[in-house]
Amino acid sequence: MPSELTFYTNPFSRGRTIRWLLEELGIEYETKIVEFRTGTTSPEFRAVNPMGKVPTIVHKERVITESAAICVYLAEEFPQSGLAPTPQERADYYRWLFFCAGPLEAAVYDQMIPHTPSEQQQSASGYGSLERVMDALDVHLGTHSYFAGNRFTAADVYCGCQLFWGRKFNQTIRERTAVREYVDRITDRPTWNRAQDIDGRVPDEDDK
Repeated sequence: MPSELTFYTNPFSRGRTIRWLLEELGIEYETKIVEFRTGTTSPEFRAVNPMGKVPTIVHKERVITESAAICVYLAEEFPQSGLAPTPQERADYYRWLFFCAGPLEAAVYDQMIPHTPSEQQQSASGYGSLERVMDALDVHLGTHSYFAGNRFTAADVYCGCQLFWGRKFNQTIRERTAVREYVDRITDRPTWNRAQDIDGRVPDEDDK
């Protein structure tokens, strides 16, 4: 019997975030690897996601794109996983998940271009600067074990991956004690290691 959930991904993409989430959920799913040069532009995949982007999932004939949206959707669809927020956790859960999807993502991208916003541009942007973004994260993680409080949720899957990859490559996310301790804590989970084994271990910069 075909799986109700199809996961379109590439091991060298943000699909690794959703792979980890799926392993946390412990559900059955079908994986379809999309090659960057040919698969993302194929008529078959563009019929699923006209943007030609991975990750993309199809669940019960519904298409969901954008990693943060996929995390929220699947956590709610499979409440038995405990990855969705309790009523008391919702404020921090949604605040920080979308903070990482918005200001953190944009600020990190500025470092990759590279582009340093002027003072006027910082005032007009939704994030100011990477330093301000990291200050906010450092304060929160310095007083909370996880993004929604004292319990691991889907917000930690999405935000944790953002921080892990930002620290691992190109030093787009500079070292902060609270951030480092947080990343070490979440990547010690068996599901993290299982997801990495499925998609393949990525070497450290020093090992290349």
